[in-house]
Amino acid sequence: MKILRLFLLLFLFFTGNFVFAQTVTEEVKAQSKKLEKALDAKDEVAQADSYYKIGESFFKNGNYVKSEEYFQRAKKIYQDQNSKKKLEQVTRKLAQAQEKQNKIAPAIANYGKAAEISYSSGSRAINTNDVERLKSSSQVVKAEAIQNNIQLNLKENESADLAENYSQLADINIQQKNIPKAEENLNNAYRISKKETPQQALEINQKLTDLYVENKKFDKAIEAKKEVLKEDFLGENSQKKVDQIQQLAEIYIKKEDPKEAVNLLTNAYGIAIEKGYTLEAQKAVKKLDSLYRVSGNTNESVKLYRDFFGKLPDLISKDRSLVDNKILADTEQRILQLEKEKELKDELIQKKNTFNYGLIAVLGILLLLIAFIVWTLKRVQIKNKKIALQSLRREMNPHFIFNSLNSINQFIATNNELEANQYLTRFSKLMRGVMENSAEDFIPLQQELDMLHNYLALEKTRFADKFDYQVEVDESLIVPSLQIPGMLIQPFLENAIWHGLRYRTEKGFLKLILEKDLQYLKITIEDNGIGIEESQKQKTEHQKTREGRGMKNTLERIKLLKDLYKKEITYSITDKPNGNGVIIVLNIDLNLK
Repeated sequence: MKILRLFLLLFLFFTGNFVFAQTVTEEVKAQSKKLEKALDAKDEVAQADSYYKIGESFFKNGNYVKSEEYFQRAKKIYQDQNSKKKLEQVTRKLAQAQEKQNKIAPAIANYGKAAEISYSSGSRAINTNDVERLKSSSQVVKAEAIQNNIQLNLKENESADLAENYSQLADINIQQKNIPKAEENLNNAYRISKKETPQQALEINQKLTDLYVENKKFDKAIEAKKEVLKEDFLGENSQKKVDQIQQLAEIYIKKEDPKEAVNLLTNAYGIAIEKGYTLEAQKAVKKLDSLYRVSGNTNESVKLYRDFFGKLPDLISKDRSLVDNKILADTEQRILQLEKEKELKDELIQKKNTFNYGLIAVLGILLLLIAFIVWTLKRVQIKNKKIALQSLRREMNPHFIFNSLNSINQFIATNNELEANQYLTRFSKLMRGVMENSAEDFIPLQQELDMLHNYLALEKTRFADKFDYQVEVDESLIVPSLQIPGMLIQPFLENAIWHGLRYRTEKGFLKLILEKDLQYLKITIEDNGIGIEESQKQKTEHQKTREGRGMKNTLERIKLLKDLYKKEITYSITDKPNGNGVIIVLNIDLNLK
């Protein structure tokens, strides 16, 4: 006999944690499939919805530990997604699951959070009332908060919360020793809940029967339990019906009516064996064994155990609840596996993104470095070009300066002070203009003309019997906004005088014309000197070298100006027919600066 009891206890230990309603299993399975799709699609809101529905299924079945777990998961995602309405809903459900487990502090915190983010004044008031109910030590304040919620839930037609409110009010009545009022409120709660939430109805009925039993009102307790057994929702769930029959038997035991208790337990055992409810069958066996031992009916006890263990293999094989709970355990394990896979994928993606971002950052830094180097080199090149351009601007023909000083000396030696003074004045003005404008790539056209007039006047003074000159300027060009490269024209004039007009036996003529040609400033220098070919024949080797350097500097300036300012400057040098002089045409884009 002791061996049979020991075996039964071991059986109870290994099977006692696998009892859930079949509807919970089906709901969790359905939601796990949706959850897998949501994870694959990276739809976090759908993922949270599945967690919420799984948590709600556990909550309705009275498994508040599991419901809290899934509500927490849903809450985190809704919070991350800033889905306020759903966040308020799940936060309140989480608070209710925690309150059912007597976790008062976190329940208060979550009711408070739900009140903060409530999307309507009604839900905000309900959550605030629940905070006050749990925080207050005054029964009056608690009752007032519950009454307020009853009014709000009646208005909103929230049957589940309304039934819970009446049950909470009954708890206050019990503490106040107002048993009739507690009985009334529990009956109200039961009447509301049985229509939509059977599990809640069963919990409320159990609370009512416990109240009757504690107050020795066994007949009322029996009546209440028998009323439950008549409900339609129990007819659909014979497993719950067996459990209620066993609870009714417990009441008869407390009433000291073992005979009726034995009849009820025997009935429960028969239904459990027929339907294949292993756990319910062994509970009935255990309670019957206790009753038989009290009455000293050992034979009936042995007979019962032999019957139970004889039918046990067949009972287990057709026990759908064990299969469902195994499926449920596997489904939950699958959910955990999916979450771990998601975490692993997210971690891999994060590492990959970190690597990619790092690589992009390194490439970006390299590109910036290269760009900086290119920019620096460009700046250095531009600076070097500007320095070179400035150097070339300052460089005047040293022979011109030397000869000009000799001319001044000659005027002084011949006591021609007036000519010497005039020449020195023009020479100093020219030198000052060259130095003042040497820092700028472009100068106003009028300043350039002034320097050219000074230069031509100086050369005319030195070679008075060699040439005359004329300068013609289009009046439309004399505007303050028009600027041209300084001292760019002078080398061409110098070339015409020194290598063309200077070698004439008779007095020659030099003409400088500045005019507008579309968007260009057209500069024409015309002389009737000996021409290019004859000039080359008469030059010494030293003159060829000097001329080459002077024209090379001028061409370099033109090239640097084109590189720096991206505009056209062109020139042409051609002999007149029959070698009677040279025509130089210089075109400068007016949009150059």
